[in-house]
This record gives sequence, C-alpha cells and structure tokens, in this order.
Amino acid sequence: MLVSPRVAAKLESLGVELQRGVSLSTRTSLEIGGATDELILRRYDHVAEVMALLANERIPWRFLGGGTNVLIGDGELSWVALHLAGAKPGMRVEGNFACVDASADLGATVTFCARHDLGGMEGLIGVPGSVGGALRMNAGAYGTQIGPLVREVELYRAAAGKVEKLRGSDICFDYRHASFAPSDVMLGVKLELPSKPYKEIVAGIRMCNEKRRASQPLNQRSAGCIFKNPPGGSAGRMIDELGLKRFRVGDAMVSDRHANFFVNAGHATCADMLGLMDAVRERVRSAYGVELENEVIVWQN
Repeated sequence: MLVSPRVAAKLESLGVELQRGVSLSTRTSLEIGGATDELILRRYDHVAEVMALLANERIPWRFLGGGTNVLIGDGELSWVALHLAGAKPGMRVEGNFACVDASADLGATVTFCARHDLGGMEGLIGVPGSVGGALRMNAGAYGTQIGPLVREVELYRAAAGKVEKLRGSDICFDYRHASFAPSDVMLGVKLELPSKPYKEIVAGIRMCNEKRRASQPLNQRSAGCIFKNPPGGSAGRMIDELGLKRFRVGDAMVSDRHANFFVNAGHATCADMLGLMDAVRERVRSAYGVELENEVIVWQN
C-alpha cells in the first residue's frame, strides 16, 4: 500500500480524492498501464502542501495529464499517479491574453480562444491531451508550437518546494521539449495570441482537421507520434519505406495509416510496445544510420 490510511486522511483534509488500485490503462490513450493509487487534486491552493506531504512520506509520484503521450509499465506500479481535477478548468481572456488552467483540454482551449477572436493556435486543434502536457512537450503540429505563445507559466517547483510563476522568456522551448524540471507540476499558463476574425480561425481549424483525418489513425488507440523526427528527416517516412506498416510485436502494431503511430491492436502490454519500438528503431538504424529518439514518454518502475 503506497498511501497509508494515516496519509490518506491528511490528503483528504487537503482536498485530495484517493482512488485505490486504479488501472492506468483506463487513463491513457494507448489503454496500456499497470495499477496504482490515484490522487486527484481538487484544490490548487493546496498543491504545495500535498507535494510536501508526499515528499515527507517518501511516496514517489508521477503527474499524469491527459495520458495521450505516455507509455506506462505493466503490473503493480511503485509510484502514485497525480491528477489535477479538470471537470471545469478555468479559462479567461484579458485582451490578447488567454489564461488557462493546466488541466484544460488543449483542443477545447483552441476553440475557446477562437470564440474570442484569438488565433495562432489552429494547428494544435487535433493534438490530444491537456494544456499542461502541451507545455511540457512544447506540443506542435502544422507549423504551430505552443512555446512561442507562452508569456507566463504558474507551476509547483519541487526543487524550491513552492508555487512559482515563470516568464515565458525564462523557459527554453525546443522541438518537443521544454526546460521544465521533471518534478515541476504545471498549474496554469498565460498565452499571448493575435487577434483574428473567428471565420478565419475556423477555416484554419477545418483545414488542419481535414489533414489529420486524411493521414492519422484517429480511430485507433495510439499515443500520437512514437518517435521524434530526426533533424532534416521524417521518422514516419523512414519506417514506411522499410515496409513496416502493420509490423507487430504481440498486439502492438505499426499503424497502416501513419508509420510513426504505433497502436494497441488488441490487448497490447507495455512490453509489447517497447519490443516493437526497439525492433523498429534497430531496423531504421541499420538501414539509415539514424538513431530514433522517443517522443512518447515511457514510465516504468
């Protein structure tokens, strides 16, 4: 038992809902993952106290957002999963600034901003997951990345033991990476967006959605692109050229629609998916001399 009854009582007093033995396969887009205790944080003003309690009790944790870019290990997990409650995440507009809770759905944020004639995020409309996850990975698609839009991030910094605000200029955003520490917990973001007529934004959204539907396995269980594109190249194109679409290890399979999407084609385990990733990576290395780097985040014990 990772969370004792004594600690559970303290967590409850801080507005945390504890759910025992949750299968994280129900929390991820791949539908893969072992079981652990889940802590749902409903009081943002108590985040620092909750995190201090976990540290004092030496309870390891992982913060799980939308679960769309993560591959979680099988079996009983040795860490608890943390979630920010996101039933009605806060979103508000102040001129050209959108202030959004990290638990908000990224696509819902794009459409919320569009309704207020704020554009610049159209390419992110179909990227699954939460705003917090998008910040951590510097989510991007169709020429748009979230990083350049960020003006301020509110987060809990485990290294300092407190909630802080970082200016966007103090954060380094690179390709599918941001300079946050692994133990940082995203709480909210302020984005600066250009004014744009609603009809133009909707047209851009529609175009991106059409491209995505034409090329991606939206009806299959995946974590999006499994590998980062190497400099000047395309991971999906190389995998496709090697004839690896539909190649599988157990129930983990390379999608027949987009070769950089690996899907759960049945009852795939984390071991299946890791085996498939290793096999494909080795084939690409042998054929092209390129070492593919994971885009999906892998969490094991």
